[in-house]
Amino acid sequence: MKKDAMTPLERAAALAAGGEVDRLPVNPNIANGVARIYGCKISEFNTDPKAQAEAQVAAYRKFGYDSVRIFTDLFPWAEAMGAEVVKPDDDTADLARPAVGDVKDIDRLVPADPYKGGRLAVQLEAMDRLVDRVGGEVPCSGSLAGPFTNAFFLYGVNEALRLFKKNPDAMRKLCRVSLETCKAYAAATIAKGLGVTISEPMSSCTVVSPATFREYSLPCLKELVDFIKGKGKVPVIHICGDTTEIWDDIADLGVGGFSVDNVVDLKKCCRAIGGRTKMLGNVDPSTVMYAGTPADVRRKTLECILAAYDSPKGYVVMSGCSLPVESPQENVAAMMDAVRDVGYPVKPGKVEGMLRELGAGD
Repeated sequence: MKKDAMTPLERAAALAAGGEVDRLPVNPNIANGVARIYGCKISEFNTDPKAQAEAQVAAYRKFGYDSVRIFTDLFPWAEAMGAEVVKPDDDTADLARPAVGDVKDIDRLVPADPYKGGRLAVQLEAMDRLVDRVGGEVPCSGSLAGPFTNAFFLYGVNEALRLFKKNPDAMRKLCRVSLETCKAYAAATIAKGLGVTISEPMSSCTVVSPATFREYSLPCLKELVDFIKGKGKVPVIHICGDTTEIWDDIADLGVGGFSVDNVVDLKKCCRAIGGRTKMLGNVDPSTVMYAGTPADVRRKTLECILAAYDSPKGYVVMSGCSLPVESPQENVAAMMDAVRDVGYPVKPGKVEGMLRELGAGD
């Protein structure tokens, strides 16, 4: 695997100033797969802040990508508010039981204090370790489940979907108390010196209609983004699935970047809102990064670069979502090396030639 001429922070500063850089920024979004690189079990992340931070450091040191984040799964915030979570010994945690099971109990929910024990406190301590280890060379962030998504885990996904028609006021209450937890965690993250990334999979048009998104999720997202910006950070947001009909809504939030799923047409997205926010994405994490060959990864990475390299607010090569845990490390290396081989400024003719050398995909 090739080496870089600049650190990620040097690269980011030079890009922001319009200076010379060695390559585009890239983030394979390895997620809990960092446990495989560090040599620990995923369950260790839930109780050991050192393991959580050192696994991120180990993966960054191995591949040299452009951002690291503290994130394990989507459920610590709901768990801190009373939900039960299944934590396998060596796999990603999952929701076992929501925090409340009846509408009348929603009023009993209170925002979580991220400093008072549980996995949120573990993550905050991991942030301190991460910044101490690599904060001088690579951007560090803490990721959180967005207020709308977390609201689903407080009541149960299927049950929450029914609330939109049965009891919309109850759904709004869920979103509001969820938002307060998100704000508290974001404030704690920023106090540690990290940026914030927001994961909002339930806001996808694959899950809810654009109208439902605008009525319930968007107001909370706007308040959260404005809150974060008021503390001096500009968040990045990721939404899984199809987001085509809400691109303008996301751009209007004033986020620092929008990470899009592989089902999205990256080029169209860049043309639509790339003048208002940085674009991130969107190599398929499953069929390419997990199940493909290094040649497949190289091909798709080059195709994404051609689609988005000239997006006005900038572009970060990235997978379309977190990678499956067992994604081959040689595929991560293939993404990194493809970006390094392209260099900067990107010359589309060179990238097209690299694609021709690979030949047609299967």
